[in-house]
Amino acid sequence: MKNNRPIQTLTLPIEGMTCASCVTRVEKVLKKIDGVESAVVNLATERVNVSLDSEKIDLARLAHAVGEAGYKLVLPTKSADQEEAQNSSRAAYRRLKREFMLSASLALPVMIVSMLSMTDWFMTAVPVSMDVINKLLFLATSVIMVVPGKRFFAIAWKLARHGSSDMNTLVAVGTGAAYLYSSVAVLFPGILGITDVSGSIYFDTAAVIIALILMGRLLEARAKSRTTDAMRTLLGLQPKTARVSRGGAEMEVPVGEVRHEDLVQVRPGERIPVDGVIIAGSTSVDESMVTGESMPVEKKNGDRVVGGTINKHGSFEFRATAVGKETVIAQIVRLVEEAQGSKAPIQALADKVASVFVPVVIGISLLTFLFWLAVGGLSFTAALMNFIAVLIIACPCALGLATPTAIMVGTGLGATNGILIKNAESLELAQKVRTIVLDKTGTVTEGKPSVTDVIRFNGAEETALLRLSASLEKKSEHPLGHAIVEYARRRGISAAPAETFEARSGRGVSARVEGDLVVLGNQSFLNEHGVDTVAAGYDLDRLAADGKTPVLVALNGVLSGVFGVADPRKSTSQEAVRLLQELGMTVVMITGDNERTARAVASAVGIDRVLAGVLPQEKAARVKDLQSDGTLVAMVGDGINDAPALAQADVSVAMGSGTDVAIETADITLMSNDLMSVVYAIRLSRKTMETVKQNLFWAFVYNIIGIPIAAVGLLNPMYAAAAMAFSSVSVVSNSLRLRAFRLRKPVASEKVWS
Repeated sequence: MKNNRPIQTLTLPIEGMTCASCVTRVEKVLKKIDGVESAVVNLATERVNVSLDSEKIDLARLAHAVGEAGYKLVLPTKSADQEEAQNSSRAAYRRLKREFMLSASLALPVMIVSMLSMTDWFMTAVPVSMDVINKLLFLATSVIMVVPGKRFFAIAWKLARHGSSDMNTLVAVGTGAAYLYSSVAVLFPGILGITDVSGSIYFDTAAVIIALILMGRLLEARAKSRTTDAMRTLLGLQPKTARVSRGGAEMEVPVGEVRHEDLVQVRPGERIPVDGVIIAGSTSVDESMVTGESMPVEKKNGDRVVGGTINKHGSFEFRATAVGKETVIAQIVRLVEEAQGSKAPIQALADKVASVFVPVVIGISLLTFLFWLAVGGLSFTAALMNFIAVLIIACPCALGLATPTAIMVGTGLGATNGILIKNAESLELAQKVRTIVLDKTGTVTEGKPSVTDVIRFNGAEETALLRLSASLEKKSEHPLGHAIVEYARRRGISAAPAETFEARSGRGVSARVEGDLVVLGNQSFLNEHGVDTVAAGYDLDRLAADGKTPVLVALNGVLSGVFGVADPRKSTSQEAVRLLQELGMTVVMITGDNERTARAVASAVGIDRVLAGVLPQEKAARVKDLQSDGTLVAMVGDGINDAPALAQADVSVAMGSGTDVAIETADITLMSNDLMSVVYAIRLSRKTMETVKQNLFWAFVYNIIGIPIAAVGLLNPMYAAAAMAFSSVSVVSNSLRLRAFRLRKPVASEKVWS
């Protein structure tokens, strides 16, 4: 029987992860627990998105399982918030920094003394024996191994108890082998049959490797923190307090205490505290931090304002409609966090490699040791150094960071430019799209149609024609209907009650108004109702040629009039279409308008392929037809009327709908109504995935080249540790280069990835 219990999804921090193998291990452990539906771990954010049946399993059980695997799952507290999570992250960073400083302060003298002890000068200049020096090196290295190095051995031991391994295993085995062998050689040389310990001391190797790896993690942590700069910027947009009116008195309250329907005052230069609707005053608002558009937007009574945006000039009062987690900023932050916590399909290869990587590397290192000892003719200590070098150079840190760091920076960059990406899969798919379908109304055009022509037939009187038409359209949700109602309102003509109202999506409406049957819609709709529309032929052709949509009206079966409704093109539509085509896209416009009107609009903006006369319920089928040859198709619409087509498309893009249902359903939500945002979204996807592929390439190449070099004895273990640390930092740094990418300066020659 199917379980209908609600599934809860949580995002929880995890401490102790260091590489792709750690990610694989944590995911496996969580997925094995009965009641866990899914678990996706992000190494870059050090968090796990886990979906579970909360009635079947509690979080303490999850934490115990993760703890047994060698990591720490941080459970939420009643007071848990973003600031608490940041404090925890800062504390972990400070702890790592202290451990690195301790290891570096001891490893440096250990290395210097070890190197100088090989010279004749040192042996004569130092007043103590080499035996004493070796014991001092032993003590210093022991402190490193026990204090800062403890983290590697503790996790490696927990993993070993469960028959598993990760990067910590490689570090623990490599440094542990060097330390133990050197310690026995110094303290009990007879056990190893050593008479001269000078060539058997590798304390510097163990000490320096740990110091270098901790240094790499410290630099990596600093770099990773910069990948979330965009998120911190968004979180910092909301002011701390708000000025509200309650009970006739004005008071200043913490923004978290603002309630629905509160009246909020905003002065010039202040940030708007929450979302709402202006009820008094007018102003211009800088919404660039939400939409990415630099020009201020004029606001007046009835207009919506978004929390976190900046009031430029006038003072105004608004009614709060969304507070707390309901605000646009809160939704954006949540969406970006979810996207950053998801996995791109391209990461599947890295995950497969990581699942077997560490055991394979341990096997290669053992074979390397045995080969050089038994066949290669090297001494035990020399073979041991090659063994350690293979272990250290192979740590798969860069592999685990290659994808998530680029995704984090890319989605953050998108959010600060008004481009909200639902998940990593959507980001990856967008760069593969080759056909893009644009809905006409609200996408290519402004979506604000207005009546430009009123043509009467058969003696109809204009006022009566408008009154009857407005009576029907006041119940309609179609933009053309709104245009007719607004035109009648401006003329001072009021609507009458309509009875037996019937609407046919994308075609027209009919109803009885004061006893008369009124039919309003396109030509085919009126023909279906037996209305002769031949007399309107010339006017229909003329309106369509001008890019206007003709709306016909019939009274009691007789043609009475035609409205010409124009929806102006967006000023940037032509440039956006040109740039999409330069990026290798086939641009298609889809609309319910007649063929001639549609082609007139399409021609004006440079679109060659037009799908006209398509009803809303038919749009999905047309998108499916475009996909039939395997081409990936993106659909750009308003997120509501185009819902079936958006769902059918490989990538759905909702324009200017950041405050409605589209933010939940679309793969990409554009906060701006500007069609250029579609260009920016495609460019962002391509640049991000280009960075991911660069990262993965170098992560794989690093190991493919490094392991053989270490195996043939050409790589000192200390150099291997430095190279391993550099690889992780370089991958994160390459991802950070995305922050400098100028989305709003399109380049026609950008590379097309497939």
